Amino acid sequence: MAIIKQYHKDTDTTYVYESASYWDADKQQSRSKRKLMGKLDPETGEVIPTGSRGRKRKETPAVSGNRTDAEALEKDERIRELTIALAQKGAEIIRLEQKNQRLQETINLISKHIDQCRELCLTDAAGRR
Repeated sequence: MAIIKQYHKDTDTTYVYESASYWDADKQQSRSKRKLMGKLDPETGEVIPTGSRGRKRKETPAVSGNRTDAEALEKDERIRELTIALAQKGAEIIRLEQKNQRLQETINLISKHIDQCRELCLTDAAGRR
């Protein structure tokens, strides 16, 4: 999993994507899937989520019990950070599962070749007797 930054000249905006590579067995080449994380704030360098995750609230969160507005904002920010981290871990799991599958295919191919070599050795040894 990698973080990709892509600049769009027409809107003067840099978008941040989460990219996960995978092997396309049909086309026999690697591919990647990208997921938009948000826009890059040019002043602070922070990622501002886009879409429903990043829409601004018209009002700040109301006080709930002992929670102040600042506490509510901190908890909301922490939830957002954990959600992004969870998405990154999910992408990493997918990448590792794909890598594991490719390694398993390689192991199976090597085992097949070893079996063929054993078969040839046995036939050769039987022919010499």
